[in-house]
Amino acid sequence: MVGADREDDAEVSATDGPTDSVRLRAFDPPGEQTDALLDEVGDLVAQLVTTAADRDVLGLPRGQELTTHLLDQRPPEGPEELTATLEQVREVLATGIDNAAAGELAYIPGSGLLTAALGDLVAAVANRYTGMSGFTPAAVALEQGVLRWLTEAFELPERSQGLLLSGGSNANLTAIVAAREKHAGDRADLATVYVGEHAHASVRKAARIAGVTGDHVRVCSSADGLRLDPEAVRVAIKQDVADGLRPIAIIGAAGTTNAGAIDPLPQLADLAQQLGVWFHVDAAYGGFFQLTERGRARLTGIERADSITLDPHKSLFLPFGTGALLVRERDDLAHAFAETADYLRDHSDDLDVLPDFSAITPELTREWRGLRLWLPLQLHGVAAFRDALDGALDLAEHAWRVLDEDPNLEVLGAPDLSIVTFRVRGGDAAQDAVLRRVNADGRVRLSSTVMGGRVVLRLAVLSHRTTAETVTVALELIRAAARHLDVG
Repeated sequence: MVGADREDDAEVSATDGPTDSVRLRAFDPPGEQTDALLDEVGDLVAQLVTTAADRDVLGLPRGQELTTHLLDQRPPEGPEELTATLEQVREVLATGIDNAAAGELAYIPGSGLLTAALGDLVAAVANRYTGMSGFTPAAVALEQGVLRWLTEAFELPERSQGLLLSGGSNANLTAIVAAREKHAGDRADLATVYVGEHAHASVRKAARIAGVTGDHVRVCSSADGLRLDPEAVRVAIKQDVADGLRPIAIIGAAGTTNAGAIDPLPQLADLAQQLGVWFHVDAAYGGFFQLTERGRARLTGIERADSITLDPHKSLFLPFGTGALLVRERDDLAHAFAETADYLRDHSDDLDVLPDFSAITPELTREWRGLRLWLPLQLHGVAAFRDALDGALDLAEHAWRVLDEDPNLEVLGAPDLSIVTFRVRGGDAAQDAVLRRVNADGRVRLSSTVMGGRVVLRLAVLSHRTTAETVTVALELIRAAARHLDVG
């Protein structure tokens, strides 16, 4: 309240019920109330963490009445009790799809780590500004250190730079803007981009946002129906150059969302080098398999990319909102995004020592994202993540072998990474029927896509909570549904 002294502002009141619950009046509550806040919220967090592995993915109500209520709800004039307020949060979490559960095998699963959330809590409360390194150099150094670890893991040179962004979509956009600036300058109207037919939708969207017209995004064919054909890209680029256009980027996939397929990265890198075009690899899903021996072998060629999109909120199990971009030449980022302003005249830094993230990304204001990645790596160690990713590869290979032996199923090849694609015998309606039957059980969730004009079912293993028992449940449900389905 305006004009009141600090001590009065810190007052809290108890509930009228039998259990005490803080009712805040101060923005910065004193220690006792802070402890009470953290204790009560901590109880909710502990419940979420300790039950995650055993919860069903599906089966919770959609929460239509709650949705309507929350749409109509407005903030109160005075403080509400924490217990009652958290109860509304619990009501929200008791609805919808629980994609943090072990049985989430649809799309690209995301699980979330408590240790990353703890990093977010500390970073948000401290609220250190990291857009410019001069404000808190050590905070930027912490983030830059873990980013250097990423560039080293992908064998990029010392002059490379990593960035933490909100997700793979922003990472792809940032890369394409940098490629546009380098290869098309102010003639975005002439820029062309080359992608595979299974490229993630965010790639085409990013190109459009970057000013590349829709008819200049070349969707090139696949030689095997799964992977981008370098020769098709070569033909398209030569034709565009002859027509006076400016090819700016070839975009390969290191793990497509449809099937987890890896494009022929070495050949695409050769082509980009020969033709003087930026080579970007969208490895949002599959990139962190680079930490494993099998993954590194399968991702050969990624180290030659001009930029690489990664999603720690996928294959490092961090909370949603954690994307990364690695760029071979830091100067390319500065060329695309650096800007001056009179109100920043008091600030100075040495980019060779610590980066100003505001000068090499679209963002001026940004949170201290590094802590949510740094803290889990420190507390768990890299080996824990490597082991979990190896486990995902093992489980996907096991699922592929079991499904491939079933006469009622058609499996679409061995998985490159941890996504298994398959069909039951019959048409598209049969695929939809099996998907509904499997998901109706509630313990696991699969998804579908369209490949080669046919509906295809997907089983994607990635969550750190998914176990052999989880996959066994999924396989039994799939085989039972296929066995009892009338496909005649």
